[in-house]
Amino acid sequence: MKSFVRQYAAIIISMIFWALSFVWFKIANKTYGPITIIFIRLCIAVAFLSVYLWITKGFAKIEPADRKYFFFLAFFEPFTYFLGESFGLTYVSSTVGSVIISTIPVFVILFAWIIYREKLKLINYIGAIISFIGVLIFISNPNGTISVSTKGLLLLLLAVVSAVGYGMVLHRLAHKYNAVFIVNLQNAIGALLFLPLFLIFDLKHFLATGIVAESFSVIVLLALFASSAAFALFAYSVKSLGISKANVFSNLIPGFTAVFAFLLVDEKPTVQNIVGVIVVITGLFMSQKGSVKKVHDEEIDLTGHSA
Repeated sequence: MKSFVRQYAAIIISMIFWALSFVWFKIANKTYGPITIIFIRLCIAVAFLSVYLWITKGFAKIEPADRKYFFFLAFFEPFTYFLGESFGLTYVSSTVGSVIISTIPVFVILFAWIIYREKLKLINYIGAIISFIGVLIFISNPNGTISVSTKGLLLLLLAVVSAVGYGMVLHRLAHKYNAVFIVNLQNAIGALLFLPLFLIFDLKHFLATGIVAESFSVIVLLALFASSAAFALFAYSVKSLGISKANVFSNLIPGFTAVFAFLLVDEKPTVQNIVGVIVVITGLFMSQKGSVKKVHDEEIDLTGHSA
């Protein structure tokens, strides 16, 4: 019974951390630019996870043939994924961002069918369609026009496409390497990719602004909880529940985000927003129902969980 409670507590807490990440970003963005937030967050996460891997002896030797895949992994996520998501969140609310990002599993499933010929059930296709309808409900005005920034929407779609690319590359590596090791290495490479952007575009502003307690502490929370602890808790749950059952819980993120956005940054949802979130979550559950391809427990889906 205790083990059962721990498994489900771990998966729910990880979803809460990932939901909070969308709200935390909005708070940090009041002071710092997206590139600063991403770069500092990645550096802190790498330091924290490296200590964890050192203590648990989780570092692994990378096979020469896999080096290019790790680079592409980091290029898709965190590099282009965070560029799209973080800049997108500067134009839309945290709840809208989480709803758009929550559709990533649908795209991953569809592209897995196209590239790897992984078969889908009819309910999966229906669920994908329902999810898109839910997104349209959420972002539309009563007269049918789009109620969110087009630029923000396009940037978030870049994040979605990046997450799909990440998922396809991860498919080649997940069965060879520990999940925490993969996340740490992709974050380290991602930090190196962001370093020139930080030096060119944001360093002057960061030095002029200095350390603002509220915003900087939120970046630390992003690094420790969304980029580190949430992945560890998720990995723990996957080993007990399996990837299919565990991944279904990610559908709760938009709902959690809407609640936290209301409580922490006063984003008040409309009735249409609430209906849209419910439809999206319903469709996502249907799109992932009944996995027809057995997936190894260590092949963990780490795509698009956090801001």
